[in-house]
Formats: sequence, C-alpha cells, structure tokens
Amino acid sequence: MKLLILDRDGVINEDSDAYIKALDEWIPIPSSIAAIARLSQAGWTVAVATNQSGIARGYYDLATLESMHARLRQLVAEQGGEIGLIVHCPHGPDDGCECRKPKAGMLEQIAAHYATDLKGIWFVGDSSGDLQAALAVDCQPVLVKTGKGERTLAKPLPPGTLVFDDLAAVADRLLS
Repeated sequence: MKLLILDRDGVINEDSDAYIKALDEWIPIPSSIAAIARLSQAGWTVAVATNQSGIARGYYDLATLESMHARLRQLVAEQGGEIGLIVHCPHGPDDGCECRKPKAGMLEQIAAHYATDLKGIWFVGDSSGDLQAALAVDCQPVLVKTGKGERTLAKPLPPGTLVFDDLAAVADRLLS
C-alpha cells in the first residue's frame, strides 16, 4: 500500500494562530488540493491526522469540523482524487490524551485502519509536534515550509527529516 499521512492546518489549508473556527475560515492551499488529487490518481492513499484543540477550547464544534473535512473531500473529488481516513484529536494540550501530536495515537489509529506498518511511511507536517509524532511510530518525518514550517525550520530538526517547500513539491518527489 502506498500510504501518505498529512497534518491538516498549514499543510493542506492555511493555518491561523487564532484557530480555524468556521468553514469560511478554512482556506485551502490550492496546490495542496491538486497534489492530493494527483497522488490519489496515482494510487496513493492519503490520510490526515490533525490536532483540533479548538473543540476542547469551545471555539467550534464537531459539526463545524466535519463541514471543513466535507469541503476538503469535495475539493479533492472535483480534481479527480479522494482523501482517505481523516482522524482528529479534539483534546486540549493539558488533557493527557494519547492522540494529540506529538504523541502517536492518531498515527496508530491510521495504521490500524489500514492494517499496515508505518515504518518508513511519510508523515508530512509543518510543526515540531508533527515531526516528533512521525518518529514515535517510525514514520519518515517530512517538513513543509507552509503554515508554521518556516518557524519550525528555524529550530533543530530530527535527524533525517526531509524538507520541501510545500505539499505540491512532496507530491512531485513521490510521483517522480
């Protein structure tokens, strides 16, 4: 199975330090939508693992989150692709859950869903927490410079981290 796992905010859509609280605040990165569609058409399964502590903070509800993911699926489908499993962590940073990145719970959920080993699977994110979660399950950490990526690049990266300008560049590499 050709599996690629993505963080959402800052990788697929624009990020905001004020949180993405409504469907109209969920602004896709056009090249990312196209990249997901291209990967899907080439036989890749693209899954998403996203921290969504705004739910725990009361900024938005599950229905709002689901509307964002429905919009994501629709945009990718319009370009001839599809998104696989989308998992989210609704907890706040101090809730002590096992799913919130940098912990590996969401990635383990994806592995179980697809009955696959994550060793060497690329996990694309824009934050240190994404890279740490990748390492926790032996995924290949991949940093994109979109979202918080430039800030993350200013800090030491885990050894072996691959760095790309954006998700389109990741897709170009995987499809070459």
